[in-house]
Order: sequence, then structure tokens, then C-alpha cells
Amino acid sequence: MSERKSRASREEQAPAPVIVRRSRRGEDHGGHHGGAWKIAYADFVTAMMAFFLLMWLLGSTSKYDKQGIEDYFNTPLSSLLGGNEGTAAARPSVVQGGGRDISDTRPGDGRKSQTETQPAPSATVAPTVAPSDAARLEQLKAKLTTLIEQSPALKAFKDQIRISITNEGLRIEIVDSQNRPMFPSGSSKLQPYAVTILTQIGAALNDVDNRISIAGHTDAVPYTAGPEGYSNWELSSERANAARRSLVAGGMHGEKLLQVRGLADVLPLNSNVADEPTNRRISILVLNKAAELAFFHDGGRTTIDEAVPASSAIPAVVERLKPVTGSHSTP
Repeated sequence: MSERKSRASREEQAPAPVIVRRSRRGEDHGGHHGGAWKIAYADFVTAMMAFFLLMWLLGSTSKYDKQGIEDYFNTPLSSLLGGNEGTAAARPSVVQGGGRDISDTRPGDGRKSQTETQPAPSATVAPTVAPSDAARLEQLKAKLTTLIEQSPALKAFKDQIRISITNEGLRIEIVDSQNRPMFPSGSSKLQPYAVTILTQIGAALNDVDNRISIAGHTDAVPYTAGPEGYSNWELSSERANAARRSLVAGGMHGEKLLQVRGLADVLPLNSNVADEPTNRRISILVLNKAAELAFFHDGGRTTIDEAVPASSAIPAVVERLKPVTGSHSTP
């Protein structure tokens, strides 16, 4: 009994054994690896942010800037520093350098960079000169001539469409032919082909801001089939209004109209034949500025002096429009 007690007392006095557990690499999956994974994750997030930033920059850059950047990086560095004109000059960069040339190691050198020595190209743009009144009418004539030649609807009737420049402006005349009149006899209703002609050229008249005068003409044969007092004057006026409606339907702006009138048979193309078909016509006059000024100054006159060119008539009309000042002298 005493021996058992002495053994127990010796065991209580002996130090506890130290147990060291050694594990092989890779076996302990539940342990901690420190902060290495945080660094790797931060690098990944930074790379993704840089990638999306690059995609955003590329998406907001124009194709010309992209081409310039590509050319810049395709240019060898030696050609930029050494001045090799074979490559650097052929690929101009959109990234322009500035400041002192860092390739020069000489102290105190006052050379200026290419940006500083070469003046910037002048941004002055030559002023555009507006075409003159006569030039605009010539352009309109050329456009209408081309339209007639290229449009099948107009080319079939080009022998009945006459375009000319006069002292009053650009005159477009649509005349009758022997077998193809624009209106039935004694009527102001346009034939379908005449409506096609007028609607086709209506929109083209908007190319210039000049005003329009429309006149109807008849032949010299007296009109007696209508009501009492109805004559070629009424008939020519109604035909001019029918032409106006077709021009507006074709796209011509209504505010361009300055005058619609009927002239009966007072201005025949051929006065020797009373029933000459070409005397029956619709005349569309694109007034030049001189004729327009004369219209307002003279109370509706649309014919200027045929002996005076339109270019020289404009200053004379403007001079007449100036107000008279000062006292009148006795001749």
C-alpha cells in the first residue's frame, strides 16, 4: 500500500511530456496561409479595373486618334531620336512633343523644340463669295435643262419647253404643239401631260429666292363660245392660274409668287399666223433683282428696258428708289 502511494507521488512530481505534432505539406487544408491570398486578390482586382478602364478609353476614342496612336507606337524610337526621315516622317504622330530636346546633353543649349520653332498652320478660311443674281439664274437654267433631259416624264415633251435668259430674268415657256395642246379649246383645264411638266419643275424653282411671275397667252383667234363679255383675256388669266396651282402642287413655295396675269394675244411669238400653236403658251418668269425692284417701284411693271443689260439696270433702279433730299432748284 505504501509502495503504491510512493509511485503515485513520483508520477505527480514528474513533468508532463511535450507532444510535437508534425504534418506533411498539403495535408492541412483547414489551416491559415496568412495574407498572401489578399495580395493576389488585390492584384486581380487592379488588373480588371485597368482592363475595363482601357476598354472605356478605346470606346470613347475616335478612329483617327486610334490610327495616330497606332502610328506613334509603330514608329521606332531610334527614328524619333535620330531624325531618320524614312520612318518618322512617313508616320506623323498625333502626340506632339514639347519642351527642350532631352536627347541633347549640352548644358545651356537654347534650341527650341519643333513645336516652338515652327509656327502653327493658319486657320484662316477663305471667305466664300455668294454667287451673283445672274449666276444663280444660270445655275437654275442648267439644273432645269438637266432635269428635262434625265426625266422620262419631261424628255418626251422637251420640244414644248423653252428656257432662256432675258433682261427680266429666267423665262420658262411651255407652248402648244399642233397635235398636243396644253388645254382643250376654250378651256382652262390643263391636260395631264401639262400638269406633269409643271409639277416636275415646281420644286426646282425653290433653289433661288427670286420671285415668280406667271403669264397666260392665247392666239389671236377671237373667243366667242363663252358667256357674253368672256374673251381671251379671261381665258388667258384662268390658264395662268391653273398653271400656278400645278406649280404649287409640285412643291413651289406660294410666297414666291409676285404676279399671275393673262395677256391674251398681245405678245405673240408669231404674229403672222392668227392660230399659231406656239402663241398659246404659259410663261413662267423667274425675275432678276432689277425686274423685281422695278415691279415695286413702278407699281407692277415687270418689263425693263430691253436695250439696257440687266446688270447695269440694277444700279439705276436702286438710285431711283433713294429718297430725294434737299431743296429743288429751278431749271
